[in-house]
Amino acid sequence: MSKPLSDHDKRKQISVRGLAGVENVAELKVAFNRHLHFTLVKDRNVANKRDYYFALANTVRDHLVGRWIRTQQYYYEKDPKRVYYISLEFYMGRTLQNTMVNLALENACDEAIYQVRDAHSHTESFFICNPNLSLPWSSACFLDSMASLGLAAYGYGIRYEFGIFNQKIVNGWQVEEADDWLRYGNPWEKARPEYMRPVKFYGRTEHTPDGVKWVDTQVVLALPYDTPIPGYRNNIVNTMRLWSAKAPCDFNLKDFNVGGYIQAVLDRNLCENISRVLYPNDNFFEGKELRLKQEYFVVAATLQDVVRRFKASKFGSREIVAIQLNDTHPAMAIPELMRVLVDEEKLGWDKAWDVCVRTCAYTNHTVLPEALERWPIDLFHHLLPRHLEIIYEINRRFMEYVASKFPGDNDRLRRMSLIEEGGCKKVNMAHLCIVGSHAVNGVARIHSEILIATLFKDFYELDPHKFQNKTNGITPRRWLVMCNPGLAEVIAEKIGEEFIRDLDQLKRLLKFVNDDAFIRDIAKVKQENKLKFAVHLEEHYKVKINPQSMFDFQVKRIHEYKRQLLNCLHMITYYNRIKKEPNKHWTPRTIMVGGKAAPGYHTAKMIIRLITAIGEVVNHDPVVGDRLKVIFLENYRVTLAEKAIPSADLSEQISTAGTEASGTGNMKFMLNGALTIGTMDGANVEMAEEAGEENFFIFGMRVEDVDAMDAGKGYHASEYYNRIPELKQAMDQIAGGFFSPKQPDLFKELVDLLMHHDRFKVFADYEAYIKCQDKVNQLYKNPKEWTKMVIHNIAGCGKFSSDRTIAQYAREIWGMEPSLEKIPAPDEKLK
Repeated sequence: MSKPLSDHDKRKQISVRGLAGVENVAELKVAFNRHLHFTLVKDRNVANKRDYYFALANTVRDHLVGRWIRTQQYYYEKDPKRVYYISLEFYMGRTLQNTMVNLALENACDEAIYQVRDAHSHTESFFICNPNLSLPWSSACFLDSMASLGLAAYGYGIRYEFGIFNQKIVNGWQVEEADDWLRYGNPWEKARPEYMRPVKFYGRTEHTPDGVKWVDTQVVLALPYDTPIPGYRNNIVNTMRLWSAKAPCDFNLKDFNVGGYIQAVLDRNLCENISRVLYPNDNFFEGKELRLKQEYFVVAATLQDVVRRFKASKFGSREIVAIQLNDTHPAMAIPELMRVLVDEEKLGWDKAWDVCVRTCAYTNHTVLPEALERWPIDLFHHLLPRHLEIIYEINRRFMEYVASKFPGDNDRLRRMSLIEEGGCKKVNMAHLCIVGSHAVNGVARIHSEILIATLFKDFYELDPHKFQNKTNGITPRRWLVMCNPGLAEVIAEKIGEEFIRDLDQLKRLLKFVNDDAFIRDIAKVKQENKLKFAVHLEEHYKVKINPQSMFDFQVKRIHEYKRQLLNCLHMITYYNRIKKEPNKHWTPRTIMVGGKAAPGYHTAKMIIRLITAIGEVVNHDPVVGDRLKVIFLENYRVTLAEKAIPSADLSEQISTAGTEASGTGNMKFMLNGALTIGTMDGANVEMAEEAGEENFFIFGMRVEDVDAMDAGKGYHASEYYNRIPELKQAMDQIAGGFFSPKQPDLFKELVDLLMHHDRFKVFADYEAYIKCQDKVNQLYKNPKEWTKMVIHNIAGCGKFSSDRTIAQYAREIWGMEPSLEKIPAPDEKLK
């Protein structure tokens, strides 16, 4: 296999990364050596790759700091409206490379450290939270876009000591390892102990003539760590502030004197557990006390910071701020804001409630009922007694309002109440978010329509003006310019570089859809990316694959609704066909699946085991050879995605219609020149509209078909099993131990699930899916027509920029106006 150009060599050829000026190179060399010696206390004789990375990171950070300080000065002088984006998870990916792209430093850095040119290939992902969720990946894209659009924005979250986990595949099974991402330090963050804030838990309330007091509480300190978020070449550097839990230093003197010092110190660790580890999100809610502590911890610390900044601002009384609640995890911001305004700032309830509603907005990320947070009243009363009182009062007033609009409709009151009655009373956090916010949005058009038609129908009928749609997007800086420089340059040669700021410019590529030279260039870039990824797979997975084969990817969280099992049935069916007619000309495929299963989600772990078992059989069958390979991509994360996505030919987006909120991986694949096979679910619907349905491989039931099936005779898996011979054969192989000869009943539970308890109707879409895959195979045999379809898809990506998404949030929810204006550089005078 010929070795493709390295990214380093390719970057020397392209313009979109910034020219390497002689002065810049000399300055960077000096700074690099200075940090290697004085920051890291190393010389070239003993420095290793990590030292070079840290030296380079500190060098680039130097270029950020002046802009970071200047941005805060600019915000103080201009005092724009501020938006606070609260999320329990951010996944930033590789900060170094993204920063160099946004500051136009990458070519200069490459030139300056050519003698250690692999320094930044060593980078680990320097913001570890949840590495395979759309939710946090989109949060990271949003912060990038807020800075690039000149919005005075702050991201707030928790500085987890351990990320979700590192995934290892051992004997075909997922094994979790602790993700100690801070073990070597983090060059990008700056601790801010001067802004440490106390956060209270437990205790009781006292109702006095001076108001309600929350007393006898346990205090945990929130220590902020700030990370710079640079905009794209506009000198703006916003801040992401992550809170770390610290125990207060006051010891009980009596305990200390009687020898209890050691225990007192050990007890401190219990307080600090709050920011110890991130809970995995498996779309199934578990009411753990530590999780509720985390959710309150982040909003309590953040709101103290928001109030402090508001009071310190130059024109503080001019306008309220905007707070965006990313899912229900930060829902406690609503009762906490009411507590601050009523109990501490002494506002009347009505005035405080008006401020709260006008400040807060809520983004929903799921339509699966089991994923919605519902916290037991008893836990609330124990942990946050004052907030439970406030929620009861919010609910009482809300119920009066609903009753006035729908007199006598007691069933509606029950459905809309913030308090769910039953054996164990619970607080419905989604209802709290809706009632306490002025805007509620879904993250794709079909998702937003489903919300108002089903899950939030009653609330929509009460206040239709609250509900909006904000289709998700991705940042083209990271997900094209940075991860696919070859494609970025081919595009720039045809339409210039404006697409990096305005992704709608990609529509201009349609003029070149029949240009043979352009078609060849697009195909050549794809093949180079495939060669590179094939080398990576050979090195890391010890699997030799055919780089001419179709690279077929399904990378996302492992979950029943994502339907990795449908993909498995196609793998087996294709394998059986090749075995049946080995001399036929089959389209070669390398099918790659990646993603993590939540540690407690047994079914998801069994799905991973089935995929690896299929791979063990298929990959070692000499009859099949290199015409079919099945690979499970271990530990899928941003850094692996940046290698995999540019190499993809086919993107699998095959969830049951009506279950996926949006997805962002689908957009990344589309932007990088992969074609999509998918259902009309989530953002797929709008992607097919933008690219043209004729340029998509669409199959399966629509939402209305699923609803009609549920309302009619229902879904009966056995009907499909008995009617479709290839499906029956595949299921019999799984059930009979063909893929697990040493344990024939290994997959008994999965077979039972698919045959008797499948909520996501895998068999109902099997036949349409296989036929659609046949169309994919046929088109792949015609490279020119395939590449034309790819160009249509890339040209249709304009809508799916996070810049467009954030501009809509700003104008339609936050009451802010985005700007592409460049603020003065640190060495220029502020106007």
